[in-house]
Amino acid sequence: MLTYLLLIVTLYLAGNAYIFIRARQALKVKSLGAKILLTVLFWGCALSFFVTMSARNLAMPAFISHSMYIIGTSWLIFTLYMALLLLVFDILRLFKVVCKYRFHLSLLFTLALLGYGVYNYHHPETNVVSILTGKQYKDTTQAIKIVAISDVHLGNGTGKAALKGYVEMINAQRPDLILISGDLIDSSVVPLYTENMAEELADLKAPMGIYMVPGNHEYISGIDESIRYIKHTPIQLLRDSVVTLPNGIQLIGRDDRHNRKRRSLQELMAGVDQSKPTILLDHQPFNLKETEAAGIDLQFSGHTHHGQIWPINWVTDYIFEQSHGYRQWGNTHIYVSSGLSLWGPPFRIGTHGEMVIFNFQ
Repeated sequence: MLTYLLLIVTLYLAGNAYIFIRARQALKVKSLGAKILLTVLFWGCALSFFVTMSARNLAMPAFISHSMYIIGTSWLIFTLYMALLLLVFDILRLFKVVCKYRFHLSLLFTLALLGYGVYNYHHPETNVVSILTGKQYKDTTQAIKIVAISDVHLGNGTGKAALKGYVEMINAQRPDLILISGDLIDSSVVPLYTENMAEELADLKAPMGIYMVPGNHEYISGIDESIRYIKHTPIQLLRDSVVTLPNGIQLIGRDDRHNRKRRSLQELMAGVDQSKPTILLDHQPFNLKETEAAGIDLQFSGHTHHGQIWPINWVTDYIFEQSHGYRQWGNTHIYVSSGLSLWGPPFRIGTHGEMVIFNFQ
C-alpha cells in the first residue's frame, strides 16, 4: 500500500513538473516578478492537495475548508488531463506534426472538460430496477419502494447545501425504505459538526427506516467518531448484523473490509430464514460469487464510483467483477452504485452519479 501511494505521489509531482516546464516554454514570461508570481501560484495549487489532506481534522470556517478542498482535489484532475494532452502533442511532434499553440489548446480543452465534469456531477441520474424474489412476506401484493444510495462523502467536498438537495431528491420519491451502502462520511466528521449536517439528515423520511453499513471512509474518518456521529441521526448503522423488518424482509449489513475481524457472510447467514427475502448491504463489491452461493436475493454495494472520471473507470472495470450497475448472478440480484456524490474533485467525466430505486417484491 505504501509503495502504491509513493508511486501515485511521484507521478503526480512529475506530471506537475512536466506541465510547469511546458508552461514556461509556451508563455515566455520575461518579467522576473511575473515569473516568481506564476511559479508560486502554480506550485501553491499543485501542493495544496497535501495541505488539504493534512488539515482535514482542523476546525475552521466552512468557506475556507471547502475552498481549500476544492482547489486541492481539483488540481489532481487538472494535472491528469493537462499532462495527457501535452503528452499527445509531444508524441505527434515525433511524427513531424507540430502545433504552435499546443499548450494553449491543451489548457482550453482541459478547462472545457472540467466544466462539463462539474455540470455532470451536479445532475445525478435516477435508475429504477425491479426485483422479483418470488418469496413470501407480509403485504406481498405491492412492491416495496427502496431508495438506495452510496458514497455521499459528506465533508469539505459535499457540504450542507448539496446534502439538502440530496435529501429533497430522496424524499421526493416517497420511499418505504432507505438504504445507504457506506461512505456517507468523507475523511473527517469535523465539517459535519461545523455545518450541522445532522439537521439535514434528520429530514430523511422512510416509514420502514433508514439503514446503513460502514464504508472504508467511515474508517478513514475514525470508525468510533463516525459511529458517534451517526447516532445523532435517524440512520441505523448495521455492522455485521441482521435486522428483520416488520414485514419479514431481512437486512444483512456487513462491516467494511477495513475491519479484518469482520464476520463472514456464512456466519451472518446462520441466523437468516432463507424462505424470506434477504437484502445484503456490503460497501465493497468483492467475492460476489459468495453472495450468489449464500442465496442472497439482492446485494447493494458502492465504493467503486465507477472510476469517477475517465480513464479510471477502465481501472475499476478491471479490478472488480462488477464495477457498476445491475447484474443477475443466478437467482441473486446485484447492484453496484457509482455513488450519489463523489470523493474529492467535483467532476464526473465519463461516468454518472446516481440514486437507485428498487421496486422490491
